Amino acid sequence: MTDKELKVENYRKQNRATECGQVVFTGSSLMEMFPINKFLDESGDRTVIYNRGVGGFISEELLEVIDVCATDLKPSKVFINIGTNDLSWSSIPVSQLMDNYDKIITAIEDAVPGVKIYLMAYYPVNPEAADESMKECLRIRTNEKITAANEEVKKLAKKHGQRYINISANLKDNQGRLKAEYTIEGVHINENGYRAIYGDIMKYVKE
Repeated sequence: MTDKELKVENYRKQNRATECGQVVFTGSSLMEMFPINKFLDESGDRTVIYNRGVGGFISEELLEVIDVCATDLKPSKVFINIGTNDLSWSSIPVSQLMDNYDKIITAIEDAVPGVKIYLMAYYPVNPEAADESMKECLRIRTNEKITAANEEVKKLAKKHGQRYINISANLKDNQGRLKAEYTIEGVHINENGYRAIYGDIMKYVKE
């Protein structure tokens, strides 16, 4: 069993003990790594948020297990950050990513009538702060490509009558890149980076 499959199975077991009508975070590693429950505990906030992100997921993989990663929890709100791994592959056109994303939204809406879905803008990257291991990926997954993909996500949100949200402002340097002090290797965000956007995402969680 792969690491991804193990995570999905663990989530499936955890879902049996969850409370319906709460908030779900879903997507790939940038969502999985968000230490949202640590921050809630620190601030004494009793909001219930289930994080069902799976590192390494492309949009097609999330679509296949959207029951485990969202709909089984019958949430009131779902925050989605999926597609950055698709953007890292030249073999996956943005149109294919958006087609899968469209199906993900439809599957959630069909399974949980009235659910509010928040489509999160993709975070920026920083090729100058990248590890050698990430440099090849960042030749494909550029900030220009991310900006263009965000415009497509915005259209999807409008099509479905759901929310497109961009909480990246505090992550960006004056050139629009992910701040070097907030990144692990040019792509992923460290705890201080997540702290910088915690307040911004919680405004949407609480509305």
